[in-house]
Amino acid sequence: MRKTILLMLTIVFAAAAVFSGCANDQQAASSGEQGQRPVLKVGMDASYPPFGAQDSASNDYVGFDVDIIKAIGEVEGFDVSISNRAFDGLIPALQSKDIDVAINDITITDERKKNVDFTERYYIAGLGVVVKADNDTIKTAKDLEGKKIGVSIGSTGEEAARKVPGADVRVFNAINEAFLEVQNGGVDAVINDIPTNEYYVSHTNNKNVRVAEVALTQEDLGIAVLKGNTEVLQKLNDGLATIKKNGKFREIYQKWFGKEPPQELLQ
Repeated sequence: MRKTILLMLTIVFAAAAVFSGCANDQQAASSGEQGQRPVLKVGMDASYPPFGAQDSASNDYVGFDVDIIKAIGEVEGFDVSISNRAFDGLIPALQSKDIDVAINDITITDERKKNVDFTERYYIAGLGVVVKADNDTIKTAKDLEGKKIGVSIGSTGEEAARKVPGADVRVFNAINEAFLEVQNGGVDAVINDIPTNEYYVSHTNNKNVRVAEVALTQEDLGIAVLKGNTEVLQKLNDGLATIKKNGKFREIYQKWFGKEPPQELLQ
């Protein structure tokens, strides 16, 4: 009897060690109940339409990023659980393993690569400028010099604004707060991703602001995972390649941006 108990305990502890090792490696997805598909924990700041937002009626998360990560999950065999987080908290959440993936209009930069790994690019973006509708003084990047500039915390817009000579950079927790500030005259301009700028101005029917004809940069967006998490990264890249080939990526791109994706993005 004692031998039987010892044998059972040995089996239990061995199984526990296996599962513990898997958890420490941060598997590609969190385990669901038996028989269910694994669940990928995804973080995003749902204040960046058309990339990510929360529907006011259903409370569901919607947007280009939402559709992309769900489409990847569909072809790679996992479900997606999205949580809303501040943009500057996404990388810390990856590092603490609170989430598996961050997808949020995140520009691939050398600085961010020190802490996270990125998938192949899934969008080609750039930084642009939003100003008050009656502001006709900002027509070039040089016109931003010495101005009050609104940005969202931790964004590449903030990085760009801090390089503008003499700029008074005002940092906001969410980009919609910066947009409201430029509308109210608290800042002269907002530097942010061009697609989000255009979406905000056109879809909110806000006649008090406009997109200035200023393009500051071209940027590649990627999906971020904890540095060294090669298993998740490979699944995301495989899924991204698949939806680019089967037409699903093109369908999602047209849905949110009203045009064909650039051919270089499909390669």
